[in-house]
Amino acid sequence: MLAAMPPTPAIPPHRDESLVRDGGDACAGGVREARVQGRGDAVVRDRGDACPGALRLHQAADGHLARLRLPAGRLTSHQAIALADAADRLGDGHLSLTSRGNAELRGLGDDSAAPLAGLLRTAGLLPSDQHERVRNIVASPLAGLDGQGADSGAAVQDWARELDRLLCASPTAPALSGRFLFALDDGRGDVAALGADVTLIAEAGGTALLRVGDDTEALRLPGHDAPRTALAAAEAFLTVAREAGNGSWRVRELPPGYEAATVRVHLRTHLAEPYATATPPAPAQPSPPRPGQVTAPDGTRALSLLAPLGRLTSAHLRVLAAIAAQDGAGELRMTPWRGVVLPGLSPETAGPRLRELAATGLVTDPASPWYGLGACTGRPGCAKSLADVRVDAVATLRAGGGTEPLPVHWSGCARRCGHPHGAWVDVVATGDAYEVSVRGTRDGAAAATTVPTTEPGRLADAVASARAATRTTPTTT
Repeated sequence: MLAAMPPTPAIPPHRDESLVRDGGDACAGGVREARVQGRGDAVVRDRGDACPGALRLHQAADGHLARLRLPAGRLTSHQAIALADAADRLGDGHLSLTSRGNAELRGLGDDSAAPLAGLLRTAGLLPSDQHERVRNIVASPLAGLDGQGADSGAAVQDWARELDRLLCASPTAPALSGRFLFALDDGRGDVAALGADVTLIAEAGGTALLRVGDDTEALRLPGHDAPRTALAAAEAFLTVAREAGNGSWRVRELPPGYEAATVRVHLRTHLAEPYATATPPAPAQPSPPRPGQVTAPDGTRALSLLAPLGRLTSAHLRVLAAIAAQDGAGELRMTPWRGVVLPGLSPETAGPRLRELAATGLVTDPASPWYGLGACTGRPGCAKSLADVRVDAVATLRAGGGTEPLPVHWSGCARRCGHPHGAWVDVVATGDAYEVSVRGTRDGAAAATTVPTTEPGRLADAVASARAATRTTPTTT
């Protein structure tokens, strides 16, 4: 029997993590917190998720919003130009990058759905209408580009392509929530720390670890079987979620007795080969690629860039696409830290191209105060926001709002949409003030400092002080 409980708090009492991750209110569906008799507290979903996609648009305060899933964040030069065209012809002229390496088009008109779908199909960005919202795959952005990771990380991009192909061919995968997440880590631990529902971690020698949610045990399997087993793990989650009966969208929402370990056991018993268990690496503080040049073992260069507050103009996209096509490998990799990686440049062209991109306003210097700074959409784009957080974030930055080590995220309301994983500085609007605190540490959220919006100098000092706090490994991811 389910007994009604108060509405779900913006930050659940465990994990210090918002129920809404990638896109905020656009992802909100029926949710209430209920006490499951004999099982403690559990999230109960009373209807399907409302996450937008490329075909299911969300009505925001600034027009319709489309979210495009980009497996492993990958775009060809041609596809980047197509998105620039879509932003100019149908939207507000920008592309917003999300905390999953996906992309959003905002400011779309009421009659934009059909032309947008046609444009995306022509560009190869809609391989399956039925599966377009479940292609949530993040991968180590520098895999194969810097010599780091297991076996130089070469397998991860192949895993991403194969997993996407398998997802789009699966008759059961469309039942996954638009928020269910796969992470493919090349062994360096970057995307393994992003709290995915199914994580693959590459190991030296061609094997991989598969972890379900925050399970303390993983399955060790041959690398060539990793994508197929990742899909099987997602299907095992669907089975366990049906048995749990609480409408879970994600592994962390499964009630006691149906946790991640239950999914792993179910998966293992249904595999043709019962792979051995192993202990996965402990999650570390997420570490995004630093802006600048990255040198590959073969001497080629990749350019790592950040979009200020996660927004690229259509002009940015066109310049990036042109550089990728003319001097690079013909592709762009969007990162879960709202950045872009351009692989395959020569040592001779990398420096001049990096300077060209810096002149467009993109972040190319790791010493930039923009590095680690993020914000939700805020006013006027989001009706729930209590402040124009982007304007306030820029004003605080100019007033000296600190730099590394901790990232800082500005939120227009207590939902804290798109906030980072790990330890981070939380700046949340309350109406006439901001509350500043450090979240995601082992000790949970620290006491907040409240600063009126009319005192930007004090706000900058509060953010700088919090941002300088020592990083602490988060309790969970």
